[in-house]
Amino acid sequence: MISTNLQGVAELVARRARRQGFVVAHEVREELTQAGVPETMWKDVVALARPTLSYRKGRYYYSPPVSDRVRREQTQQRDIVKIIRQLIRHHRREAKDFERRGEDRFDFVQTVKVITEDKRELTLISRDLSSTGIRLVGTHRLLGQKVRVLLPRPDSTEPWTFIVRILWTCAVGEDLVENGGSFLEVIVPETDD
Repeated sequence: MISTNLQGVAELVARRARRQGFVVAHEVREELTQAGVPETMWKDVVALARPTLSYRKGRYYYSPPVSDRVRREQTQQRDIVKIIRQLIRHHRREAKDFERRGEDRFDFVQTVKVITEDKRELTLISRDLSSTGIRLVGTHRLLGQKVRVLLPRPDSTEPWTFIVRILWTCAVGEDLVENGGSFLEVIVPETDD
């Protein structure tokens, strides 16, 4: 008989917590008194209502129960993240084993101006940069050309200008090409002294 009453009180406490946002111990005892059950059973009521209550700083906050579907989705998401992280770690290890470049490179994604041998001005995207070369992405094949690449300078309006020999070109999509080049020289602007 008391266990039936306790379950009913637990449901009342959960509803009250949902309505108010939280309940405190004396409110649980109030619900027990109104149901004619000894107040000393308040911890048992809280234990029965535990799936919908979470305790923080002296209050029992209402938290809606997680459905099986949501629990499965959360598990799936955790599994996906775990697998993707494993793939990334594996790819990094494999890439490191097969890396033949003598210089480290880093992502350097910037809009750059390129001036071709026939004086055309192109706007391309730099992809990565090393101390010996640069990769450029755009709509033009520049294989074999010696081009001027103007890289934005963070502290000035005047860009750095490099002479770059394009050593390779590779199609990466419809009308999209990567060009890899080696730095030959830097052009230092003349100053008026």
